[in-house]
Amino acid sequence: MVVRRRRKVRKQRGTRTYGRGCSKRGRGAGEKGGRGLSGGHKQKWPYMLKHMPKHFGKHGFTRPLAARREISAINVGELDERLDELLQQGIAKREEERIVVDVKKLGFERVLGGGRVTHPLEVIAKEFVESAKRKLEEAGGKAIAG
Repeated sequence: MVVRRRRKVRKQRGTRTYGRGCSKRGRGAGEKGGRGLSGGHKQKWPYMLKHMPKHFGKHGFTRPLAARREISAINVGELDERLDELLQQGIAKREEERIVVDVKKLGFERVLGGGRVTHPLEVIAKEFVESAKRKLEEAGGKAIAG
């Protein structure tokens, strides 16, 4: 037996039937085992394993929309930058040397630690990130959770 080094189709080039016997036989998709990826669980299984291993089955977990909760957050630096605006609107108020800001009135739940704090701020919020607490205390302010 001779080892065939080239594809069989190369040998068939120029012949009318390409080794199918009747010229009509190779017209439909049945000759290649169906259209597209049909037969992925049967005759095309080795191909699917090699080239598309994640094609079948479910992968991962998607949380239901009802269980998802978006947390609105603001950076400490942004609060510090918008102080004049907040004082004018009445959201922030001066108490002795500190400025008290209620973040809940702005519509935010969490305070993040981005930016610089240059004023002694007393911030009231539901949640704080550790870096935000640290920056507020370094500037002479306070983080009040509530």
